[in-house]
Amino acid sequence: MNIIIAILIFGIIIIVHELGHFLIAKKNGIQVDEFCIGLGPTIIGKQVGETFYSVKLLPFGGACMMGEDEDRPEENAFNNKSVWARMAVIFGGPFFNFILAFIFSIIVIGMSGADIPKISKVEKDSPAYEAGIRKGDTMIKVAGKKMHNYREFSYYMYLDYDGGKIPITILQNGKEKNINVTPEYDKERGQYLIGITWNGYQKVGPLKTIEYSFREVGLQVKITLKSVKMLVSQKLGVKDLSGPVGIVKTVGDQYTQAAAYGFKTVFLTMVNWIILISANLGVMNLLPLPALDGGRLLFLIIEAITGKAVPQNMEALVHTAGLILLMLLMVFVMYQDIVKIFM
Repeated sequence: MNIIIAILIFGIIIIVHELGHFLIAKKNGIQVDEFCIGLGPTIIGKQVGETFYSVKLLPFGGACMMGEDEDRPEENAFNNKSVWARMAVIFGGPFFNFILAFIFSIIVIGMSGADIPKISKVEKDSPAYEAGIRKGDTMIKVAGKKMHNYREFSYYMYLDYDGGKIPITILQNGKEKNINVTPEYDKERGQYLIGITWNGYQKVGPLKTIEYSFREVGLQVKITLKSVKMLVSQKLGVKDLSGPVGIVKTVGDQYTQAAAYGFKTVFLTMVNWIILISANLGVMNLLPLPALDGGRLLFLIIEAITGKAVPQNMEALVHTAGLILLMLLMVFVMYQDIVKIFM
């Protein structure tokens, strides 16, 4: 059951992505040859107008085929539309992923609340206590950056902290207070801690729910970009990547754990995964790499600036080479995931 749930999550996210391409293509009068749910051999399909709608054998995502790499004479062919129309179509997939993440963020925050960085407990003689942090304080800045979610502090400690004092601004008794905290390394947990416990998720009103939903998507985008930066700077390696197999296993494990606490916990856990993966997919697809939406956008931006399209055969060659490299990377990551499962 847990594997089925994980596959459904992937399916929903990828279908929404392809639906973004599809709807904006139709809006711009671009011919869509086929819109399919799943991959592989066709199980059922029907031609409606210029588009063949189909359901494929393998329940993994879907596709929106518009003949992007083909030279066609028809007026409604993809490459015969304006560069701005084509850019809108390519951007539509990632944009719909952000919309999906936002909608599900509203559901999660509406049901469980926001993780406002209010402190519920400060351990005696801890770095936080010694610095002057007390129960009921709210963290509003860490290392000079504004905080709206407690997870921003957790991510900072995990991804950015590299030793020394941390400048923190707290709201204490209605007044802002600037302090410096030096975390202590906890050998048992294997991480640096300052000795605080946050106040848990707190219910917020309708307008705040919308605000925190935007912030949730922004936080996921920020963390994804940070992870990419760490990969480029080699602070993270390829061994730290996880592909579909690893994600399916993790989602499945979390489903099993959440099932012990009832339907609501299972629902919120799975929806949080949709938010995380959908926002990640939106960001990763916008990276200016061949075979990704960002790679196609890069060629279109060049065309918009120069007024001249890159030759289609050259662009197709670059995307094909990029796709081959991407598939090789995916095979390697999948191998790593499988090895981790059986270790």
